[in-house]
Amino acid sequence: MNKLLIAALGLAFATAAAPVARAQKASSNVPTKTKARKPAAKTTAATIQRPPVAKETPPPGSTPRDFALPAREDFTLPNGLKARLVPYGQVPKTTILVAVQAGNVHEAASEVNLADLLGSLLKEGTTSLSGAQLAEKVARMGGSLDVSVTADQTLISGSCLSEYAPELAALLAEVVQHPSLPAAELPRLKADLKRQMALSRAQPGTQARLKFSQALYGSHPYGRLLPTDAQIDALTIEQVQNFYKTQYGAQRTAVYVAGRFDAPALRQALTMAWQNMPQGPAPLIAVAQPLTKADLLTQDRPSAPQSTLVVGLPVADPTNPDYIRLRVTNSLLGGSFGSRITRNIREDKGYTYSPYSYTETHYHAGAWSQNADVTTADTYNSLHEIMKEIERLQQTPPSAEELRGIQNFESGMFVLRNSNPNGIIGQLNNLDLQGLPETFLTEQVKNINAVTPAQVSATARQYIRPEAMTVVVVGDQKVIAPQLKKFQAERKKAL
Repeated sequence: MNKLLIAALGLAFATAAAPVARAQKASSNVPTKTKARKPAAKTTAATIQRPPVAKETPPPGSTPRDFALPAREDFTLPNGLKARLVPYGQVPKTTILVAVQAGNVHEAASEVNLADLLGSLLKEGTTSLSGAQLAEKVARMGGSLDVSVTADQTLISGSCLSEYAPELAALLAEVVQHPSLPAAELPRLKADLKRQMALSRAQPGTQARLKFSQALYGSHPYGRLLPTDAQIDALTIEQVQNFYKTQYGAQRTAVYVAGRFDAPALRQALTMAWQNMPQGPAPLIAVAQPLTKADLLTQDRPSAPQSTLVVGLPVADPTNPDYIRLRVTNSLLGGSFGSRITRNIREDKGYTYSPYSYTETHYHAGAWSQNADVTTADTYNSLHEIMKEIERLQQTPPSAEELRGIQNFESGMFVLRNSNPNGIIGQLNNLDLQGLPETFLTEQVKNINAVTPAQVSATARQYIRPEAMTVVVVGDQKVIAPQLKKFQAERKKAL
């Protein structure tokens, strides 16, 4: 849920600046009338044309190093709750994450965003603390508290000065185990949720993403992204309470701690705070079976200056041995600022300002998509160039030099993601959610740099197949219809 909103807002900001590169190029080529020759002006330093300054070659990067997980302590309580303590860094702060495997995927078809509503109510206080008292207590620890809901989990997180770590651990346990869930706050929270949904639905990026997700995931909860106002109005406090009772429990809960802390004191605080939590249901997520459909879906957006494109299909998820190769291939193709599709339709053609591709992962399910807001008149041109770049990569492996640059980028981003307590906690949580071995982290840099040019082409041929893609276009129908007809004819001919 949150990922969708963030992606939609990112697309909204990106569309604020229309492409100007082609217009500037065109204006520079407009012929002008020939004027009578004037006497040559006196040459000055300002009129001397100097040769362009050559770009400086960046210094070579250091040899990539594998990531080593910091020494940590893992323990499991008798009720099934798991805890991981990771001493990290020198800053006297502690970060704690409580991950409950209860997200949008656990909602019924008539309860879209019920998990989000429960998440909002968790911040409204406990049976012994009001919402204001809860916020004040966390603030006095020099920290913060946040609740976010994803497709697969509800994440309750907090940070504080190290000396308050045991107290924060107990407070988060109280928030999860003894929420007040005040019915009086429900109308306000539902009104807030409706405003958020209305804002999101108004964005063309969200409109395109909705169609794409529904096409891939169908009736699975991953395809039910945004509730209608009527669906939100129909949600009751009894449904919220029932979702809490049936989905929350120790067996679905894990606590991650990273930073500086007194390990024995924190271990004791966690044990005391969580040992009486009911076991609750066993972990369970219905694995999605996304559909591969060579389909073209459109939505009219009259007079829109840009068309919003989402082009993609299901691919390997993180548990698949091909996943790292797929990530490297994506980064080279469209997932980094120096990628081929970005250079083509942004730098060279000026069709768009901020195109990007990425691999979206859920629990044991994955999808690849190329996303862009392009000038309406260049809808066909953009789709044509995107497909051309994919086919070019399928047919011809990249050079070793090009691939090395992408591998350095991916290795560097991996290191950055693990350079703070939040990053380490997020990585460990992902390992546990997906059921991945620790080698997924400790050998990731090595595996990224082991990908060969031939494997990149083979991965593109296997997974990123233009003939099998779902194509979504949100734009001015009267302008884009002829262009999409041309694209479809070209696509069928290729098939």
